[in-house]
Amino acid sequence: MTDAIAYERIGDIAVLKAQNPPVNALGIDIRTGLLAGIERAESEGAKAVLIYGDGRTYFAGADIREFGQAPKDPYLPDLCNRIEASPLIVVSALHGTALGGGLEVALSSHYRVAVPSAKMGLPEVHLGILPGAGGTQRLPRVAGTEAALEMITSGRQVGAKEALAAGIIDKIAEGEPREIGLAYTQELLDQGAPRRAVGEMPAPQAVDFDAIYEATLKKGRGQLSPATCVRAVQAAAESPSLEAGLKRERELFMELMNSDQRLGLIHAFFSERAVSKLPELKGVAPRDLNAIGVIGGGTMGAGIATAALLAGLSVVMLEMAPEAAEAAKGRIAGNLKGALKRGKISEDQFTQMTEDALTLATDYAALSDVDLVIEAVFEEMSVKKEVFGKLDAVCKKGAILASNTSYLDVNEIAACTSRPEDVIGLHFFSPAHVMKLLEVVVADKTAPDVVATGFELGKRLKKISVRAGVCDGFIGNRILSTYRKAADHMILDGASPYQIDKALTGFGFAMGPFAVADLAGLDIGWAMRKRKRAEGMDPRERDSAYVDKMCEAGNFGQKTGKGYYVYEAGKRGGTPNPEVSDLIAAERAEQGISPRVFSDEEIISRYMAAMVNEAAKVVGEGIARRPLDVDMTLLFGYGFPRYRGGPLKWADIEGLDKILANIKSYAKEDDFFWQPAPLLEQLVAEGRTFDDLNKENS
Repeated sequence: MTDAIAYERIGDIAVLKAQNPPVNALGIDIRTGLLAGIERAESEGAKAVLIYGDGRTYFAGADIREFGQAPKDPYLPDLCNRIEASPLIVVSALHGTALGGGLEVALSSHYRVAVPSAKMGLPEVHLGILPGAGGTQRLPRVAGTEAALEMITSGRQVGAKEALAAGIIDKIAEGEPREIGLAYTQELLDQGAPRRAVGEMPAPQAVDFDAIYEATLKKGRGQLSPATCVRAVQAAAESPSLEAGLKRERELFMELMNSDQRLGLIHAFFSERAVSKLPELKGVAPRDLNAIGVIGGGTMGAGIATAALLAGLSVVMLEMAPEAAEAAKGRIAGNLKGALKRGKISEDQFTQMTEDALTLATDYAALSDVDLVIEAVFEEMSVKKEVFGKLDAVCKKGAILASNTSYLDVNEIAACTSRPEDVIGLHFFSPAHVMKLLEVVVADKTAPDVVATGFELGKRLKKISVRAGVCDGFIGNRILSTYRKAADHMILDGASPYQIDKALTGFGFAMGPFAVADLAGLDIGWAMRKRKRAEGMDPRERDSAYVDKMCEAGNFGQKTGKGYYVYEAGKRGGTPNPEVSDLIAAERAEQGISPRVFSDEEIISRYMAAMVNEAAKVVGEGIARRPLDVDMTLLFGYGFPRYRGGPLKWADIEGLDKILANIKSYAKEDDFFWQPAPLLEQLVAEGRTFDDLNKENS
């Protein structure tokens, strides 16, 4: 026995208590202890075994400290088979979360009882793998093929009530897991209940697995693990025995373990947890944060206010006129009704948020007592400066003044106040109550506790918060601007917006860049181009005006019904706008460009090379502190496929030398745009990777 599993005899019942805080992860000590406990119970003549977790949960999954290490005996699949093979009645009492290997241990038990609040699931697909300890073979035997497929391919957790209805557990009981487990085990013994091994139950029903496989692959936009899970469940239905099904499960598991997608998803998993842990904030306490102000109640401002209200903060919404303030309240209420409809909040909470926690105002004086104020006004420096001048005059000492600017210089905004140390950028992504990313933009004079408060706000709002330095576009929009230019250059040279969008959704992006532009509004890019031209563009930079002509005609994308695509009311998505091809052809003729053919592979290669190159510049200049900061920004704000890990993880997997060679080859036609990032050249010369930089800065 190990200390991780405590052994106790209560009459005929051997009790195995997991005590491996905080989540009773199934590390080597737990596995060794469970095996020893089962063997001891059998040798001592017990009639039943109860397995439960001490503290806040049953086994919540694998021990992440063992990720990337060689597995150690006893292996979890062997342990599950051994538990199931025991001649004693084995019962698991579930509370907290039984996830991944935890649920697989529970399914290896002969009976399962759970507290009403327990949750369970097999989330392995999110790590690029599949349940590898019998989960794909046993869950379909108790829940049925279709229910098991849905749970395993989605990684979704289910509550006790749903689990009971599906046959995953046998009973729900109120109380402590030890007490309900002992009572249920004794009840089974008193009834003379038989040992009931899931693996000895009939094979689950066969369905059209080929059709489900294809549909799952399409739904996952190329992610392999959910579709591979379908094949594993198929083995449960079609194999002649449990042993044969387990063998096939293991083969498929190892295929995924050796895939690039697993590398990408594991990187995303750990980076998501590391991104907001900044050494500079160690020991720095955030300022008090109870009430916030939001200036501007359009889509963005209303979204920010909604997120704050859902996080339990009180909100003062400032607009310039009573009618605009009421309209903002309507948008916020509409957002909250969505949460109400999904069961996220109750009617009482909805009323409290909209009537008590939300205050409408048309006078800056209403912001005099808030702890933090976020402006979400028009993206124009003169407008921002006017707002911050007023905030400086009315906000209390120590209040944090935040800008939601997407591109503008936060240092310049801070300089127009008497308290630049209290000024920070908080760049939300629209819709702000839905999108997970928050760029915390740290200006030159921003105080450390103000930065800490920005991250604290992100935590409360359940955002993935990324630290960014000041430059045009910060991390995400700066990189976006560059890879979007690469796409624009390909259009001038012969590709179509629709081929580019199709190639990139094939790569795994949620949307292509031109569909994204239509969604965001073409007027945003138009305003930025006009600002850049007014500031003066380098004569070597390629430019085009065909999109400006679309904007001049009032075609701004989805909100006007026409952009790169035409959008019809009631129809999902859009169809290519035939006018765009004519505008592009006229532009090519005006610039004297003879169009050529692009393959989808070249489109992806150029687009990704531009993205990686600019991302390397962003890291090299310190705008992003670590490569993983870039990866999380692109994953959570820009639709980058999670299973590829982010652009810099993808670059590591693809090979930095290969990407640099591509960039140098493209520079032969345009040496201004394709200037290799010094950091990328340095890493290639030293034979190192972006991941090496992550490890050095962890």
